[in-house]
Amino acid sequence: MTKDNPIPTEIQLHQKSRILELTFDDSEHFELSCEYLRVYSPSAEVRGHGPGEEVLQVGKADVNIEKIEQVGNYAVILHFDDNHNTGIYSWDWLYYLGKNHDKLWQTYLDKMENAGQKRGPTDAK
Repeated sequence: MTKDNPIPTEIQLHQKSRILELTFDDSEHFELSCEYLRVYSPSAEVRGHGPGEEVLQVGKADVNIEKIEQVGNYAVILHFDDNHNTGIYSWDWLYYLGKNHDKLWQTYLDKMENAGQKRGPTDAK
């Protein structure tokens, strides 16, 4: 392990609560919702092919992960129940999502509001 590139020592999916729990070798621990991971998928379908090409993901509030597939020693593919499985989540990307969760989540919520969108069925509790 290097200080700049932590790797997960544990990845645990809690399907009932739709949370992916990650522990890294630098002792950082994150609990990331499936929705958050889906809307921040590193796939070109979500991020586009360059700045300004991002596609706002709507209706993902109740998305879940069906399967986690390891890619070498550097990443996983998350198979979501909305048939999205093209993003390769590197350890660096997962760590970034964990460390920057609050800011990124608020950015997503702001984008949804600016687009006149709601998160979905989970909102209507």
